[in-house]
Amino acid sequence: MAELIGSLFLLGGAIFLFSAGLGVLRMPDTYNRIQTGTKATTLGTILILIGLAFLHPAWTFKLIILIFFVMLTNPVSSHALARASHKIGIAEAESTVFDALEETAGDAAGESQPGRKNP
Repeated sequence: MAELIGSLFLLGGAIFLFSAGLGVLRMPDTYNRIQTGTKATTLGTILILIGLAFLHPAWTFKLIILIFFVMLTNPVSSHALARASHKIGIAEAESTVFDALEETAGDAAGESQPGRKNP
């Protein structure tokens, strides 16, 4: 039974990792690619590690440490990549509706926003 459950987790993880690769190819701009790649690869990697824990119970503690590491580093690294991309001026696709960083950059530079008075 553990082999079947482990194999199903491995299959689910492989599907998510495949969808991450497909999303990176299909998304229109850098920011969407970063988001797609990060969310799907994080979940896919975690599912694969859970599947390995079912298949090799002696590795469970090490795999839990790896899951924690993946959950900690993937979102942080994608956030750093997105901030760096925005800072060097990589443009969004026309379909992007909202840019929160542009508004905060305007605040930091002392520019006024609509509805606010510049002191």
